[in-house]
Amino acid sequence: MAELRHLVLVLGDQLDPDGSAFDGFDAARDAAWMAEVAEESTHVWSSKPRTVMFLAAMRHFARELRVAGRPVHYTRLDDDANHGSLQAQLLADIERLRPARLVMTAPGDWRVLQAIQAAAQACGLPLDIREDRHFYCSVGEFEAHARGRKSLRMEYFYREMRKRHGVLMCGERGDQPEGGRWNFDADNREPFGAAGPGDVPPRAVFEPDALTREVIALVDRRFATHPGRLASFAWPVTREQALVALERFVAERLPLFGRYQDAMWPGEPWLYHAHLSAALNLKLLNPREVVAAAVAAWRAGAAPLAGVEGFVRQVLGWREYVRGIYWTRMPGYAGLNALDAREDLPAWYWTGATDMACLRDALEQTLAHGYAHHIQRLMVTGLFALMYGVQPRQVHAWYLAVYVDAVEWVELPNTQGMSQYADGGLMASKPYVATGKYIQRMSPHCQGCRYDPARRTGGTACPFTTLYWDFLMRHEAGLAANPRLSLQVKNVARLDEAQRQAIRERAAAIRCGEVA
Repeated sequence: MAELRHLVLVLGDQLDPDGSAFDGFDAARDAAWMAEVAEESTHVWSSKPRTVMFLAAMRHFARELRVAGRPVHYTRLDDDANHGSLQAQLLADIERLRPARLVMTAPGDWRVLQAIQAAAQACGLPLDIREDRHFYCSVGEFEAHARGRKSLRMEYFYREMRKRHGVLMCGERGDQPEGGRWNFDADNREPFGAAGPGDVPPRAVFEPDALTREVIALVDRRFATHPGRLASFAWPVTREQALVALERFVAERLPLFGRYQDAMWPGEPWLYHAHLSAALNLKLLNPREVVAAAVAAWRAGAAPLAGVEGFVRQVLGWREYVRGIYWTRMPGYAGLNALDAREDLPAWYWTGATDMACLRDALEQTLAHGYAHHIQRLMVTGLFALMYGVQPRQVHAWYLAVYVDAVEWVELPNTQGMSQYADGGLMASKPYVATGKYIQRMSPHCQGCRYDPARRTGGTACPFTTLYWDFLMRHEAGLAANPRLSLQVKNVARLDEAQRQAIRERAAAIRCGEVA
């Protein structure tokens, strides 16, 4: 057998034939390596839609590599020779294939990086880890941005990225934001009217082909006890499908994306959102082409500047920012728990069996589709867990498990920092806490719910409202110095002891499972 020069490791979130790992690839001397292993679905209780998303996309990508004439050593989940974990599989295949060098694009998960480095070291093989070109900002560039700053704020990073890459910029020197403003939030984020969202354009759906159906059957059989359902699985699992999804979003939903990006409506999971994050995170799409498509729609008069800017901020700003936080703060970041939260995640997060209408709707659609939009994650499932006091690692494990777009570099900072405030304010300037009145303002969920968002105590009190006041009481001293929470903390100070005790008792009943 001819000597194998490079074994190019391709992870499930690196499905790009032009990725840096393939630079200089020689089909006569090199080969790609891919492996489906149970560990990636069991280190957290990965939902069926998430597992199918990864495996189906991987199998399609491997097929495309072979069609292009690139050799691939691929281990399927149900192969007899499957060793069950990424590290064990790689060690076995190194022994069999005898490559001279391992090559890969930098992974998106600290745990995976450690496993691969350990395997390479154990075999005495050089490991060439190359920059992931899918991102606008390298980890080194983010470190330079963060160096010497007393605090980090996404807004300043975002402006820096806009200038550096010339996105939505104007002026003689290209240093002024289009429309004269960096941020158009004031023009976005409206609730739907009483009549609801109306005739929302349907999301792009992709009927599973034979390869995907094979994966669906395998996952249903192998992970039968895992959460989630597969009857409606229709996510893009190839680059061709992802490009169709991008085109459909820009043409059909981007025009109203900004206006309704924070709105919720019962039984309407898709609304005007992009549904592109999974394709982006698996590298089926490049963020540059996604941003360029949105900006081109604005320049053509097909979408308003406010909505396009809001979308660009999510991709060019927030997505890049959380990746920088992850790779400059790991591994310690995963263990942060600034609020000393110790409660267990309620079991009904895995079933949706709750009387709270907003949570039930968000959880049921999550389990059915592996999807919920950002406000459902931050201000429904995340908000409840934060005020309930759930241990952050459990919240992290849940988000990583249930969503099809969940890769740790993006999920962990969003959970630890933005959602749960476990990093003590590194990412967000305040804990995002609110009563049930916020949900009532942004959706009609409260109309059909047994709980009253205006009440904080008593049998019909909304758990969100009770836990909001309980949260502020428990953290009153620590939050008093936060200027963005000063008014809320002052309201707590007006409560007398009888009111405080009633809130504590109601909150205790919620945590004991008497209220769900």
